[in-house]
Amino acid sequence: MKIPGDTLECGHSLAELSTYLDTGEIEDPTHVEGCPECQSGLAALRRLSELGSELLTSDVADAGSGNDDWMQSILDNLRLELRPGRIIPLRPGNPMDSLGETEGSVSALIRSVADALPGTAVGRCRLNGDVTVPGAGITVEVDLAVVFGHSIEERAATLRDELAEVLAVQTELNIQSINITVTDVLEPPAPARHTTPTTEEQP
Repeated sequence: MKIPGDTLECGHSLAELSTYLDTGEIEDPTHVEGCPECQSGLAALRRLSELGSELLTSDVADAGSGNDDWMQSILDNLRLELRPGRIIPLRPGNPMDSLGETEGSVSALIRSVADALPGTAVGRCRLNGDVTVPGAGITVEVDLAVVFGHSIEERAATLRDELAEVLAVQTELNIQSINITVTDVLEPPAPARHTTPTTEEQP
């Protein structure tokens, strides 16, 4: 699986972060520990690695089910979502202050909520509407992949409810609707093979 090498605005790339997860080595670990973009990227790559380990070890995936292409599309979208994006204004405690959060941080929040649901992973998430205007109506669009065997309707409904609750508490966005689109149903991991000992191997 190819990891996009495009650099984030902080200077690191998903390829570097992926290597860091594998080896624990990177030029400036102190930066990575304190960088929101890097931390969001690492969290998403960890989740993707966990899901990929399940999917890509299955016989179907090894035979070319297309899961690798799907995971590559997640990485492509992730690269875009990790960028700061638009600044979302926040109500300051002091009228003289100017506070805001980045669109990328909200995307990371959405992704973390979705990825916490077993058997699911986000392909893409978008905030439609002018997030730079306080109180403007915003629509959340999420593309979701569900592993076969999990209820699509239940996963979509649960995610919609959880996102509504989290976004209401942790952001000041005026969420008008949350649209969940299931774009992929992924093959489940193949059951482990148990070989029967031959006569010579049996005690």
